[in-house]
Amino acid sequence: MRTGLAQEMGGYSVLGHVSGGWWRAQGVRAALKVAGFGAEAWHQLHPRGFSKRSRSLENQPFPGLLQPENLSREELVDVLRASVVDQKGPLVTLNKPQGLPVTGKPGELTLFSVLPELSQSLGLGEQELQVVHASGKETSGLVLLSSCPQTACRLRKFFAHSRRAQRPTATYWAVTDGIPATSEGKIQAALKLEHADGIGLVVPVKSPSRKDILEGVKRTLSHFRVVATGSGCALVQLQPLTVFPSQLQVHMVLQLCPVLGDHRHSARMRTVLGQRFLLPAESTKPQRQVLDEALLRRLCLTPSQAAQLPLHLHLRCLQLPGTRPRDGLIELLAPLPPYFSRTLQCLGLHQQ
Repeated sequence: MRTGLAQEMGGYSVLGHVSGGWWRAQGVRAALKVAGFGAEAWHQLHPRGFSKRSRSLENQPFPGLLQPENLSREELVDVLRASVVDQKGPLVTLNKPQGLPVTGKPGELTLFSVLPELSQSLGLGEQELQVVHASGKETSGLVLLSSCPQTACRLRKFFAHSRRAQRPTATYWAVTDGIPATSEGKIQAALKLEHADGIGLVVPVKSPSRKDILEGVKRTLSHFRVVATGSGCALVQLQPLTVFPSQLQVHMVLQLCPVLGDHRHSARMRTVLGQRFLLPAESTKPQRQVLDEALLRRLCLTPSQAAQLPLHLHLRCLQLPGTRPRDGLIELLAPLPPYFSRTLQCLGLHQQ
């Protein structure tokens, strides 16, 4: 059984790319409809003073990119309600915008913090939603919610059992700076999370000991497959078989092909005379990703705009069990964000 998703996730105060042309301010309402938003969603997402800001919106280099820090709680709930791509029974599936944290400190605006209001907005009454499956702040794509504790528990057990059996249930798409040496394969690495100057950085650990494992080092595994190549970049399908923060970003850095917009881990990779290599993790501090001039031209970005490039990592597909034991797996799909689609077009990355 395949569940197609009708909506393309845009965002609050969007400027998008449709059929090769940039949306102008006067055409935003029509573009929202093209992207899958109806008239009701337009009114929900239409902020006061929009016309006054239309000129600045035209200059945004990343169409459809959400800026959660500029939203009120009410506006975020409106955006999330417009991003619902599937709602059946107790399950609600969102196409989460990039940059929205799922959890955070008390008082921070996150997906978790507005779940009570979202539950009310979706007509669930006192059945408050809880997060079943989601990725990190910088990743866009599918988020699975449930208003039924028993259903949520059943699905979490399914995901855990699938990981133990090494059966992938989540498929991500990533655009990488560089092309992997092989078209598909496995990436294995022992990883640990370190904190320096208040910043968390995931680093690999060679030949971890039992003590290392006890102290938080985890052996991680991902499958990858190159979907398309062009302009020295690749569209890569990634399927994690373990769960660890920033696992996919670090795995691609280890392949010398960092994900576009990875401004934390890509600093390890350097190029000398056309040859790529990795600096020692312990001596590398996070910094903005540096792209070569040819790639910047293909992306139509200035260096200052490239410093704000969003992470091009999108949770594209989730597989869920059917409601009955004999049912096959259900596949949920999330369309790409407009800025991601624009990058694919600029680089000539077309799925075969």
